[in-house]
Amino acid sequence: MGLECSSQELHVLAVDDSLVDRKVIERLLKISCCKVTAVESGRRALQYLGLDGERSSVGFDELKVNLIMTDYSMPGMTGYELLKKIKGSSKLREIPVVIMSSENVLARIDRCLEEGAEDFLVKPVKLSDV
Repeated sequence: MGLECSSQELHVLAVDDSLVDRKVIERLLKISCCKVTAVESGRRALQYLGLDGERSSVGFDELKVNLIMTDYSMPGMTGYELLKKIKGSSKLREIPVVIMSSENVLARIDRCLEEGAEDFLVKPVKLSDV
């Protein structure tokens, strides 16, 4: 008995430098009837969202991202820095951001929540978290 996915499925942008973690998150989200776009870095996420200064090839209105899930520890740009950029953007700040980390560091969790993260999940992410 599969879940019935409505046409109004959520579009989640998943950001993680680990291919394995991206695949796990993608699978969990698809089971939960979400449309998933997975990218491997904060920079790619910003490009996808049209926030990197260059015009993105897709108009933002067509993207309609409902949720961003990002890993905390990534080379180049951390999930925390990505969160700050998203919350600093007038057109993106309404999108909920969930931070994921394999380390359960309270100071890190508090900092992310203070910056506006919707939630903080400790990896491995489970279906119940989603």
